[in-house]
Amino acid sequence: MTPKFLLLGAGAVAAIAAIALLRPAPPDAAPPQTPPAPGAMVAVSLPPITGDAAIGQRIFDTACATCHGPNGAGNEGAGPPLIHVIYEPGHHADESFQRAVAMGVQSHHWRFGDMPPVGGLTRGDVAMVIAYIRAIQRANGID
Repeated sequence: MTPKFLLLGAGAVAAIAAIALLRPAPPDAAPPQTPPAPGAMVAVSLPPITGDAAIGQRIFDTACATCHGPNGAGNEGAGPPLIHVIYEPGHHADESFQRAVAMGVQSHHWRFGDMPPVGGLTRGDVAMVIAYIRAIQRANGID
């Protein structure tokens, strides 16, 4: 083989390698989207829920889902979705959730009326609920 063909072959291999390395990676598979519950205001993709967020999910289901819907998707006529850009950490920090649970909150983004305080939850309980909500928000592009 002549040096000319060796050089052309090496160039072709290098080009193929560059294309393989530089092509965009396929997008990650989106978490499965649960079908909206009756009355839900938004569709929600659920990530795997583990650790404190899993404990928070159980607390949420017991203390919050009646108004805020399963997985924080909202409940038409009862309470807003927490899986919504309004509740992103930059607009509603974790402490705003703590205060809403402890003291209630006046209606200011939605027309559901004021949220009353939620009794029987500690700051630790609410922190785990926040971990759950933030995990779902991240899976839905809210962070």
